[in-house]
Amino acid sequence: MKKAAATRLTILQKAFELIYAQGYQATSIDEIIATTQVTKGAFFYHFKNKDEMGLAIIEEILKPTLTGSFIQPLTSNENPLKAIYDLMYYLLIKDKFLKPEYGCPAANFTHEMTSWNTHFSKALNELTGQWMQVMTQALERGKKQGWVGKEVNPRQATLFIMSGYWGIRNLGKLGNKTYYTAYLKELKRYLDQLR
Repeated sequence: MKKAAATRLTILQKAFELIYAQGYQATSIDEIIATTQVTKGAFFYHFKNKDEMGLAIIEEILKPTLTGSFIQPLTSNENPLKAIYDLMYYLLIKDKFLKPEYGCPAANFTHEMTSWNTHFSKALNELTGQWMQVMTQALERGKKQGWVGKEVNPRQATLFIMSGYWGIRNLGKLGNKTYYTAYLKELKRYLDQLR
């Protein structure tokens, strides 16, 4: 990797860590520069402004993470109900990238940015839309293969599951991991009813 590309990636990774921990609006460019130990000139060589950097975080950090952690498990398991449960269990209990005290990075960005920045809204819509589409398709395949009941509406089930995940991630910020286990228990019960 060339030096300029490595510098850009470092800025994005360190900025993401700061933003994930304290929020987008609470994180200043000066703080990002101090943490990454790059010059102001280097920052502005790669990004015109903070919002351009924020969009790059969505495109270059969050989207690849979503593909690897959130999407791939739903495309590689024959039984979509098991795949969804295993995915949620992994994301809530095992994943080292996602911190309970910080919530879900995509949900945080959505909460903070979509009401006033159309570029963030579009990028985050694409991000969550991709996850929703893949989960819906997995449930549709499951219906055809007999894993999911014929009466199940895959899109509505996906919306319900994703809403629960985003909600429990927010409750997890309060520092009580028992919320996660309670959610997983009820998610299992719900998924069993989709058979």
